[in-house]
Amino acid sequence: MTDLQQSELGRADVELVEKSTIFQGFFSMLKFRLRHRLFRGGWSEEISRELFQRGEASAAVLYDAEHDLIGLVEQFRVGALDSEFGPWCLEVVAGMIEQHDSAETTIVKEIREEAGITELKLEPISEYYSTPGGCSEKIHLFCALCDLSEAGGIYGLDEEGEDIRFQVFKPDEVFAQMYRARTNNAATLIGLQWLQLNRQRLRAECQA
Repeated sequence: MTDLQQSELGRADVELVEKSTIFQGFFSMLKFRLRHRLFRGGWSEEISRELFQRGEASAAVLYDAEHDLIGLVEQFRVGALDSEFGPWCLEVVAGMIEQHDSAETTIVKEIREEAGITELKLEPISEYYSTPGGCSEKIHLFCALCDLSEAGGIYGLDEEGEDIRFQVFKPDEVFAQMYRARTNNAATLIGLQWLQLNRQRLRAECQA
């Protein structure tokens, strides 16, 4: 039976022949020449792969268990320029993890900057790779439990060109439309799916 935690093949089963940087900006693009062991035995031929080097990020779906409210941010995303719903996406709060910061420290800072909320409790959801076929980005996803009863407004850092609107929604409204609306991005969908499964537990714990 296949082990869900660990493959029989690992990093030692990859031979890196050459690694070069083909673009360096805010992010970078790397090119690898490598070969790896095969499930049937032996080694692959040498292959070439490009990798978008993005790093790690923290994200959180904001939930008020007492008032049963969800908080999402709305902002322009160039990657969704041609989306049928337009390039202003509804998302969980998120930000890149800077060197020497933890995932928890990062998301607390981002929630303060993007939603104006300082009092919260974090519950870990998952750590996952967004698109491991060509990107190194790893997401640390949380649920941030907080008071959203009077939340909302325009946020973001001017020096980073951010224009972020934080809004509060009723869960049933969000859950009914999340697969065919502006929540069409991975971290948001995973966070909302988790919240669907854990909403009643969180509400019960809040009222206990």
